[in-house]
Amino acid sequence: MMDIAIKSILTLISIICFLGGFNVLLKGAAKFLPTNTPPQPILDNLLRFLSGIYIGMGFLCVWAAFRVDQSDYLVYFLGVIVLCSGLGRLYSRLKIQSSSSYLQSMMVLEILLGLSLIILRYCR
Repeated sequence: MMDIAIKSILTLISIICFLGGFNVLLKGAAKFLPTNTPPQPILDNLLRFLSGIYIGMGFLCVWAAFRVDQSDYLVYFLGVIVLCSGLGRLYSRLKIQSSSSYLQSMMVLEILLGLSLIILRYCR
């Protein structure tokens, strides 16, 4: 039962990583900046680099979902990574204090998914 829950969460995380990663990779930084802003090559490069990491995380989650019984500590590490991403969004919200309701819901989802992975793996 725990394995099915862990596989489901890892699959959900991989879908989020693929959709979010390819979205940012294709749009680049210009899509997120005001229209009159000149191109920002360093920001664009960094954003596309991070989207590649995001996509890679999706592949890693798919791999781990198919091998939950063999992925002893990997599930813990993936849970910590997802938890840290949600905490990063929380820090941004506390520091900047402006985010959309979509980003706030993603923050809560990432924190809950990360904690769920860690707890389910511990109880397995």
